[in-house]
Amino acid sequence: MEFRRLGRSGLSISEISYGNWLTHGSQVEEERAKACVEAAIDAGITTFDTADVYAGTKAESVLGRALAGKRRQSLEIFTKVYWPTGQGPNDRGLGRKHIIESCNASLERLQTDYVDLYQAHRFDRTVPLEETFLAFSDLVRQGKVLYIGVSEWNAEQIARGAELARELKVPFISNQPQYSALWRVIEPQVVPTCEREGISQIVWSPIAQGVLTGKYLPGEQPPAGSRATDEAGGKMISRFMRDDVLERVQQLKPVAADLGLSMAALAVAWVLQNQNVASAIIGASRPEQVTENVKAAGVTLDQDVLDKIDSILGDVVERDPMLTVSP
Repeated sequence: MEFRRLGRSGLSISEISYGNWLTHGSQVEEERAKACVEAAIDAGITTFDTADVYAGTKAESVLGRALAGKRRQSLEIFTKVYWPTGQGPNDRGLGRKHIIESCNASLERLQTDYVDLYQAHRFDRTVPLEETFLAFSDLVRQGKVLYIGVSEWNAEQIARGAELARELKVPFISNQPQYSALWRVIEPQVVPTCEREGISQIVWSPIAQGVLTGKYLPGEQPPAGSRATDEAGGKMISRFMRDDVLERVQQLKPVAADLGLSMAALAVAWVLQNQNVASAIIGASRPEQVTENVKAAGVTLDQDVLDKIDSILGDVVERDPMLTVSP
């Protein structure tokens, strides 16, 4: 495993991190979820990403139990706040009440005294940004949060947050966007802004919800039990389930084979070539998926390989910065 600094900070994280969005507490039984976490640790992964809303808060609890007994100082645990975790009007968003209460609840579920990174899961247009960052600042000063980050904020929002963070002397060091060889919407605006502000990307879905593994074939129904047939994952993956996209992805197979990589490992290695990316989040429903995907760690793709991938994917790549997800 290789490690990279997160933003302009002293925090090093594994360049491949383990996330449990669609698995722990929902799709995968707990024993198998624990086996995946063990496989991640065995592979050298030290960074684990979750969120209070995943599986209706169950994902945090499963991860907390899976990491129980591990040396806390050897791990980096990330979680997030924003989406509803209850029925009340204050059980959502980035108001002070929800941030403080959600952080305390996350710490209890994760069985830890602090999280290394606490992230605003989306931008909240209904709450003054000053209120949000002051709440984050208080959590940092209380020692419950070491660093703060955001997820799927656009360039303007990130710049505003960075300015406030400087005023409050809060270590704002990361953004967590969707990013893959097929989904490059952060490249035109978000990445340059983050480079200027000393913020790194921790990217999710580097294999485009499984499309870049090559398992979905043009003109054929998705395999039973795959992400494309799952209600939660199916909505996200639908944008890639077009024959023109799937045909281009199939053409990447010889590229991966020439490098001695699986298609999934090639996809993960591709996002790690971007120097503003500190880590790529992988998920898994089986331990062997973790073992395979971590082979992307430390891989350098030559420029001719990157050019070939660009040539193959061509105009099916989405680059519109306006598609950065933010309510």
